[in-house]
Amino acid sequence: MTANSGFDVFKLNKQLLQAIADAGYTEPTDIQSKAIPCILGGQDVLGVAQTGTGKTAAYLIPVLMKIKYAKGVDPRALIVVPTRELVVQVTEQIAKLAKYTDLRSVALYGGVGPKTQIETVAKGVDILVATPGRLMDIYLTGNVSLKKIEVFIMDEAERLLDMGFKPQINRILEVVSRKRQNLLFTATWSNKVKRIAEDFLEAPTEIHIDPEVRTAKTVSQKVYFTPNIKTKITLLDKVFLDSPAKAIVFCKTKESATNVYKYLVRIEGEEMVRLIHGNKGQNARLNSIQAFRDTGVNYLVTTDVAARGIDIPDVGLVVNFDVPLVYEDYVHRIGRTGRIFNTGASITFCAPQDEYHLRKIEKLIGEKVPVEELPEDIRIAETPFEERQAQLREIDMQRKKDDPSFRGAFHDKKRKKN
Repeated sequence: MTANSGFDVFKLNKQLLQAIADAGYTEPTDIQSKAIPCILGGQDVLGVAQTGTGKTAAYLIPVLMKIKYAKGVDPRALIVVPTRELVVQVTEQIAKLAKYTDLRSVALYGGVGPKTQIETVAKGVDILVATPGRLMDIYLTGNVSLKKIEVFIMDEAERLLDMGFKPQINRILEVVSRKRQNLLFTATWSNKVKRIAEDFLEAPTEIHIDPEVRTAKTVSQKVYFTPNIKTKITLLDKVFLDSPAKAIVFCKTKESATNVYKYLVRIEGEEMVRLIHGNKGQNARLNSIQAFRDTGVNYLVTTDVAARGIDIPDVGLVVNFDVPLVYEDYVHRIGRTGRIFNTGASITFCAPQDEYHLRKIEKLIGEKVPVEELPEDIRIAETPFEERQAQLREIDMQRKKDDPSFRGAFHDKKRKKN
């Protein structure tokens, strides 16, 4: 390991410093610089930072330093995250950072039978990484003890709450050791997160990294106004011709994602594209992410199931084929690129009925997304009648939502006929 790396200042042991160097970390990010000393000092910490800024390592490095070596059977650190994919990712990062220690970590998540997970826990574990539901399932059957937890980390807190895990979190808080250090990390700072932070943390050190800037500065943004789905498909083809970068395409629905995937398979070949959505089995989803991360697969098409927590450093481009309806998801989608010290690009295709949602997103992030004119060589397809009618109905609904007195174009037409 090269001497005097940026992490030397934290007085970490040589095993951890070597693993940090092997992982390619040379200088700590802002959240790491501020959180690591506080966690090492035993303080409760509330960390708010944009996605892609190194939050996971910000808590893993000091936790690994505090636990140091394998001890006993029961876990001493508990990390709760919202999704199975994030459990796998955090566990993989632990393996990298703890590679020169004998520390044992176990991943607990649903979608697969619990038998193997229970057997692994029974052999002894130091760090438990879990989704709330699977953790409580295994706890309630008496197959894991949480009485010796010294550090409890809640990561992606806003997503945990968005996914309805508050009851499970409250139950976990009732059964873990009272004498513990609590850490809460989140990319977005909402009233829901504030409330759970008040319940969870005791006199915490609050670390807010650029909280007023909701999108990462390392990611460029632009939007194309696209009249219909056919034009979106043509534009997607053009974007990928112009940019050879590894790319994630986000779609609003499983049907949309499947159609985009089938198109890309025809154009790029099956070996270059993977698809993830809610109907895909757990193993299929994990295999697709692994192939996208480690092989020649260049395109991942997904719904928002993969918008948060997936850390693939060399993603150069994010395409929002559809504007997200959950506005915070825009921040998390484009945060899949430009991670840590890398730069990336994001492109959004905005249909007429989605302009309403785009304006709401711009209000949330506190900035206008730059508009790009459609390339001259893009053929603008005529919008089919049914698609246009659906667009108009949705626009009517949006206008009624903002102005209850608005009667709507369809209502007016019907009234004129009578």
